[in-house]
Amino acid sequence: MLVLSRKRRQEIVIDVGGELIVVTVVEIRSDKIRIGVDARKHVKVHRREVFDAIHRGEAQGAPK
Repeated sequence: MLVLSRKRRQEIVIDVGGELIVVTVVEIRSDKIRIGVDARKHVKVHRREVFDAIHRGEAQGAPK
């Protein structure tokens, strides 16, 4: 795992085969940060708990 330190408004750029994903630190509050992710529409971005639920078939609206 790569661990980086960033300040508010600083970015991290991820290059996936020439396609860029930009992660921006939007806000920092005590023990929480808000981040923004800028990627093309076909790139799926989920919080881990949502990602796990999708892969377990528990996502809202998923066929049972």
